Amino acid sequence: MRMRIRSVGTALRFAESVLLAPGQQQARRNAWAAVCENREYAADRRHNASAARSARNAGPAGGTGTAGAAGPTRPAGPTGAPGTTGARSVRS
Repeated sequence: MRMRIRSVGTALRFAESVLLAPGQQQARRNAWAAVCENREYAADRRHNASAARSARNAGPAGGTGTAGAAGPTRPAGPTGAPGTTGARSVRS
């Protein structure tokens, strides 16, 4: 059997298919999807915190009161955490 490997990603997927059982492959992909989602959520939190700081520092024109913090940029999913859907889909 001769297989042509055209990229590093293809080589890694091939090695994964040889070394890991199908259930382990899916678990690893799900874990990576969760890592990516957490990174997006953290980036959204950083952006919202920055926007809230900017709004507080700018203040209203009259100089009284405080500006409200910005809300989440994505709606809450069924688990309650912003941006989660409960089910994860992974491209293979």
